Amino acid sequence: MVFSSTLFLFYFLPLFLILYYLSPTKYKNHTLLFASIVFYSWGGPVFIFVILFTTSLDFILVKQIEKSVSKKQKKIFLCISLFVNLGLLFVFKYLYFFTNNIDALLSLTGSPAIRMSKLVLPIGLSFFTFESLTYVIDVYRGDYKSLKSFKNYLTYILLFPKLIAGPIIAYNKIGWQIESVRKTNAEMRLAGFLRFIFGLAKKVLIANVIGETVEELYKLDVNSIDTLTAWAMSIGYTMQLYFDFSGYSDMAIGICKMIGISIPENFNFPYISKSITEFWRRWHISLGNWMRNYLYVPLGGNKGSILKTYFNLWVVFIISGFWHGAGWNFLLWGAYNGFFLMIERLFLDKYLKKSFSVVYTFFIANIGWVLFRNENMDVSMTIYKKMFSFEFHQLPPVDIRFVTILCFALFVSFSGLFKAFYNSTQNDELFFIQKKWRLNCLFLISIILIVLSSSYILGQDFNPFIYFRF
Repeated sequence: MVFSSTLFLFYFLPLFLILYYLSPTKYKNHTLLFASIVFYSWGGPVFIFVILFTTSLDFILVKQIEKSVSKKQKKIFLCISLFVNLGLLFVFKYLYFFTNNIDALLSLTGSPAIRMSKLVLPIGLSFFTFESLTYVIDVYRGDYKSLKSFKNYLTYILLFPKLIAGPIIAYNKIGWQIESVRKTNAEMRLAGFLRFIFGLAKKVLIANVIGETVEELYKLDVNSIDTLTAWAMSIGYTMQLYFDFSGYSDMAIGICKMIGISIPENFNFPYISKSITEFWRRWHISLGNWMRNYLYVPLGGNKGSILKTYFNLWVVFIISGFWHGAGWNFLLWGAYNGFFLMIERLFLDKYLKKSFSVVYTFFIANIGWVLFRNENMDVSMTIYKKMFSFEFHQLPPVDIRFVTILCFALFVSFSGLFKAFYNSTQNDELFFIQKKWRLNCLFLISIILIVLSSSYILGQDFNPFIYFRF
């Protein structure tokens, strides 16, 4: 069930909010948990048992970690949790990839292949696995005490707004809100509603419109395209990906705000960054924080030698790339970004303080997204070749709607058009103390966006969420 589907928008979400607001305070978490279970089970009823199994096991193991006196016992229980969580992630997401590559090697020697069928990936597996690990590792480190209520822990993991595509939130950032008595007022609910609608519009009216044409362009024979078409494909996907994922994050933040839960931002206008280093502080912020706190720092961070620091950076980004998908393109994409982080630290950073740094960052990110988009490396290499061949046969086969929305997306990405709105919604009181005309204007815009988004959803079949497959 995706946020931009008719089922979610016109049935699930309204019904959930009505039940949630009518529920007595002590039963609100029960309503939220029940809705989250229904939400996840709708798309894959079998896989709800996977997530229930891992959460139950982790809850028990964490209790044992806290009870254990010796460090050795704590490590044993920690390793069991890591083995189970990462093992399930490996089996569902990576086993086919490794088996397939082993088969390729075996074919060179004439040995019989293993031949394994590709497993169906439980939706959101990468996201809730990382969240489970944060809880286990935080208690193991002594940063957080274990929970008394399994229901609260299950609610944290299954919280449906962020369950399928994040943000990835450590329990110590949100747990107290789940455990406490949450009260919402009209201002919070309206601010959350506006945030949700703007996120929906980003997803439906920008990402989907651009994505439709990008899909059509990728159906062309890449060997026959010219330079303009290759750039239309790459920049189109760059905008589609950003507005698709950031739009989903906005909707998640908005829903949570409507029920009195504050979750961290996941994007901060990444395409206005002045370096790739800054870009990764602004893009998918929650994943970056997780990688830093639970991988980069344990590896030693920047406390060792310069070579060790660069090695740690590269390892983190290669793993980050592989986290996105089981394919060589994701590994290379991670290594590609890690390479630019290293050379920026080595010498490039001092030059990026001068002009054209934003152009440089967007260019590097855009080139990387071509690799990210295509699991077939031959397709990526051909597109790169066409992008820089400077062959101009004809205008790209795109319509005026695509060009208009793409230009608008670029304008928003670089100007931070909605930045003031986003900042204001972080402080509900400030948001409503400001001039009434601004509130009225935003409310009017939101109504227009609801109508336009609903019309698009009802009239079109193209409605993917890119990050669902991760």
